[in-house]
Amino acid sequence: MKIEEIIAKGVADAVKALYDADIDPATVQVSPTKKEFEGHLTVVVFPFLKASRKKPADTGAEIGQWLVDNVEAIAAFNAVNGFLNLTVSAEFWKDLLHEIQADPNFGLTEATPDSELVMVEYSSPNTNKPLHLGHVRNNLLGYSLSRILAANGKRVVKTNIVNDRGIHICKSMLAWKKWGEGATPESVGKKGDHLIGDYYVAFDKHYRAELKELMESGMSQEEAEAASPLMKEAREMLRRWEAGDEEVRSLWKMMNEWVYAGFDITYKRLGVDFDKIYYESDTYLEGKDLVLGGIEKGIMYRKEDGSVWADLTPDGLDHKLLLRADGTSVYMTQDIGTAKLRYQDYPIDKMIYVVGNEQNYHFQVLSLLLDKLGFKWGKSLTHFSYGMVELPEGKMKSREGTVVDADDLMDTMIANAREAAAGRFDNMPEDEAADVARMVGLGALKYFLLKVDPKKNMLFNPKESIDFNGNTGPFLQYTYARIRSICRRAAEELDSCSYADAVPNEKEQILIRKIADFPAVVAEAGRNYSPAVIANYCYDLAKEYNQFYHDYPMLKEENAAVRCLRLNLSALTARTLRSGVALLGMEMPERM
Repeated sequence: MKIEEIIAKGVADAVKALYDADIDPATVQVSPTKKEFEGHLTVVVFPFLKASRKKPADTGAEIGQWLVDNVEAIAAFNAVNGFLNLTVSAEFWKDLLHEIQADPNFGLTEATPDSELVMVEYSSPNTNKPLHLGHVRNNLLGYSLSRILAANGKRVVKTNIVNDRGIHICKSMLAWKKWGEGATPESVGKKGDHLIGDYYVAFDKHYRAELKELMESGMSQEEAEAASPLMKEAREMLRRWEAGDEEVRSLWKMMNEWVYAGFDITYKRLGVDFDKIYYESDTYLEGKDLVLGGIEKGIMYRKEDGSVWADLTPDGLDHKLLLRADGTSVYMTQDIGTAKLRYQDYPIDKMIYVVGNEQNYHFQVLSLLLDKLGFKWGKSLTHFSYGMVELPEGKMKSREGTVVDADDLMDTMIANAREAAAGRFDNMPEDEAADVARMVGLGALKYFLLKVDPKKNMLFNPKESIDFNGNTGPFLQYTYARIRSICRRAAEELDSCSYADAVPNEKEQILIRKIADFPAVVAEAGRNYSPAVIANYCYDLAKEYNQFYHDYPMLKEENAAVRCLRLNLSALTARTLRSGVALLGMEMPERM
């Protein structure tokens, strides 16, 4: 039982014994004692004055004395006005340390066959370009959220929807067909997703040039866009794809396979994976059928040009396009079909979409439409909305080729790690040094992107993220490696020593309590869908340990019991740090 729970129950028992009044322990307010007062935890006394009919200080003193006399964990108290400050016994902290050590999965809850089944969708790339920095934040948030939910005892299905059809994909296909000259990933020595991304940029370049020429001939921009031969070709290619044209489908399949191979390399390197991958090309027809069925039910309507819409004005929204006049689908249609297939495949209790906040409206509409179509789970969909990642020079644009490529970013981070750690890897074999640089570089990237509240926009600075002394991933990794070095040097003693006769000092008690907070932190991160809660806890724990390490000797401590206590406390800190950062998808090097 947590110390806060022990105190709350003790206070309830005290009020009953002293004043013959019944109170719910859950209503007892227990919080950390302010630094200017003596004690560990403080109880607000004011709610008990009606029962005691005494002054706040007197009521606090009576309850405090009862707790000291009857609750073993409470060693002392002081009452200041309406606040009862309690000092927890050193023995309690030592027993708590032993209890935590005995549980190798402390803070983590395993799922059972009856646990809630949660599906988390993240990544959702388009097959017309490689993954970029925005995708990296999405993947890291989705993967971390999946781990956090699993650590809270949920059954989790990690899923991805690949947007492998549509006008954007046709732009890349058309550009390759016109200007590719038969290039393949092998022939040009380039990852498939990068190669296709080049043709997406090439299409935009030619399209802009075409628009400029048309506007110089006297057309408005709107007229030029409508008259563009290049865009007309792309739309025709999409129409032929949806009609099952063999030539277009064959080209589409070949180019998509190049992209999938490239994606797989990036995902593996980033350390994320999926339990099930859906493809828009398989799901859009399901959505199309549901939308057409919605017309018969009066949920959707068809305009004179043949396009299909949903009137959401009674719900405070607007009219939403679901099928274009030429019969082709939009993203909303695909998402409706995908949702149906997912619930057919899995008995999902909750569905979470990890998608940027620019799509808030989209998911508001999706939830409404699924509900109107009769799916009972429509209203319970959760949009994990997060802010955008920006660079010092501003926003990124894929079609202009100004994005930060995910593969290039990882290369840069690893190179920066090697440079920042100059001298640290000198005594390592080259393969180990390279692996540690990889862990540190990617750890810096992951921690920097995940330590920020997901709802906020953020500015990413690769150099700032690699600092062995700041609020960074490398700082956590260095702390862990330092502790592991201590433990290796004291391995024999750790296996056999006893700290039964040691009395934890104030710093040691604070560190034990910080470790004991881990289960509550994991629970909070799960409730709030926030990897940042885990990241900031790990930083606070590492910072607390480093202060402790600075103030007190470890291996040179002469008292054997105290030395044993500190070694065990160090080992437990390392274990907790490793468990925490694993929920962020980070790895910990054993030495640095």
